[in-house]
Amino acid sequence: MAAQLFFNGLVTGLLLALPALALTLVFGVLKFANFAVGSMMTLGAYAAWVANYHFKMPLVTSAVIAAVVVALTAAITNTLVFERLRDRGAIVLLVASMGVSLVIENICRFLFGNNAQGFDVLVSRPIRWMGVRINSEQIMTAAVVIVCLVVLDVVLRLTPLGRAMRAVADNAALAAVRGVERRVIATLTWMIVGGLLGLAGTLAGLDRAIDPLMGWNYQIPIFAAAILGGLGSPLGAVIGALVIGIAEEMSALIIPTNYRQAVSFTAILLLLLFRANGLLGAKAVRK
Repeated sequence: MAAQLFFNGLVTGLLLALPALALTLVFGVLKFANFAVGSMMTLGAYAAWVANYHFKMPLVTSAVIAAVVVALTAAITNTLVFERLRDRGAIVLLVASMGVSLVIENICRFLFGNNAQGFDVLVSRPIRWMGVRINSEQIMTAAVVIVCLVVLDVVLRLTPLGRAMRAVADNAALAAVRGVERRVIATLTWMIVGGLLGLAGTLAGLDRAIDPLMGWNYQIPIFAAAILGGLGSPLGAVIGALVIGIAEEMSALIIPTNYRQAVSFTAILLLLLFRANGLLGAKAVRK
């Protein structure tokens, strides 16, 4: 029982890692907490479902389409909303992201209704290994997330785009003096974030039914993971996601599963009280 819960928690943590990374990238580069991560995941799930169910595309192709759709949506949203409010402060941008979240959620509800949907995929029997049941969906989730993490790490550390993103995150004004165009970097960051959330939504749709409120089921754990790791720290977001995922699943040994999100709330509360900068987050410098 404990081994199965631990494995399930590991897969859940990997699933949370992509949206937690998306959240921490926006915070690190653009300096505000994007509350629309959950609704963008929902949009990605529906985009993949339309491609898979209505156009009979393979799930892999559908996931790529979902990533592109959400990436373009994120870039357009940045141009129409966030770029116009860039100088109004983090609180205004946070509230604006709440509005964006509600708009996306209700567009999904208007287009697809409130009924739960699911992907058109073959049902396969789980694999048994050392008493642990492993589903094909869990294997797919782990593989996709690990590939995404490796690719993103290479982009952030070894490419000109990654260096520009880190420069803007450290000091946007100084980066502008060195010729780094903040608006371009912001747009590219949003496209990367949208791609991650589109893939995460597809993987979440494999894990549970797709409905307009699907993203809300992940919202608190995503924020808990990003805060635990340290907002602005990509590595911290991954570590925080794994910790939250495993802790939520293992909590079933102690509390009813209906209250598993209490783990995320508790983690956020304790961190804000005792280590607000998270495990790997840098301490804020006050002037």
